[in-house]
Amino acid sequence: MPTILVTGSSRGIGRATIDMLRHRGARALGHATYAWDDDTIVADFTDPPAPQILWQEALERSGGQIDVLVNNAGMFVANPLESSDIGWLDAWEDTLRINLTAAAQLSRFAVRHWLESGREGRIVHIASRAGHRGDSPDHWHYAAAKAGMLALHKTIARAYAASGILSFAVAPGFTDTAMADDYLASRGGPGLLADIPLGRVATPEEIATLATFCALDAPPSLTGATLDANGASYVR
Repeated sequence: MPTILVTGSSRGIGRATIDMLRHRGARALGHATYAWDDDTIVADFTDPPAPQILWQEALERSGGQIDVLVNNAGMFVANPLESSDIGWLDAWEDTLRINLTAAAQLSRFAVRHWLESGREGRIVHIASRAGHRGDSPDHWHYAAAKAGMLALHKTIARAYAASGILSFAVAPGFTDTAMADDYLASRGGPGLLADIPLGRVATPEEIATLATFCALDAPPSLTGATLDANGASYVR
């Protein structure tokens, strides 16, 4: 079974994904801002060198070979237009760094690792419905980061498929995680369900099922695809 690095694995989608991967028998290394088990590597993505430090430690722990990268770490904090100029910019840059730049850094390290070793590899990006349809007026930064992640994913898929390096993306809508609690409340809680034909938000386990499929089971021809999981609230 492959060795897999999952970022943002302490809760929500990341926690459900790493649990599912381990249940399938994979060696799954986690990442968080604190160590919640012995296979979690601590790194704070607001610090620019952190993704490189995380990647190097993951390689050391795995004996020099990582087969799959799951870019899941995310930050979702409102950034109102009425914020001070410096406050708005700080929130923008923190969200872009955590949600997009760190994922790009790790993807670069992974692609180079596989090209240099001549091995195949997979990257799974946990994006968002917001990357397709935008988000609320307080979440420009989040939507922009997730749209950037989808563009990153498509570029990797097109550039490296011939080398056996595959890229997949999962784009959830509302998901029942701690990260989304403030947003759900601000949008009226149960009232937002009127925009979801399914009548409920996704569970972390549902998104983890898709991430695990992409990491372990998806056929190579699916590279470049984005799997939507939003209860038909946005249909492309």
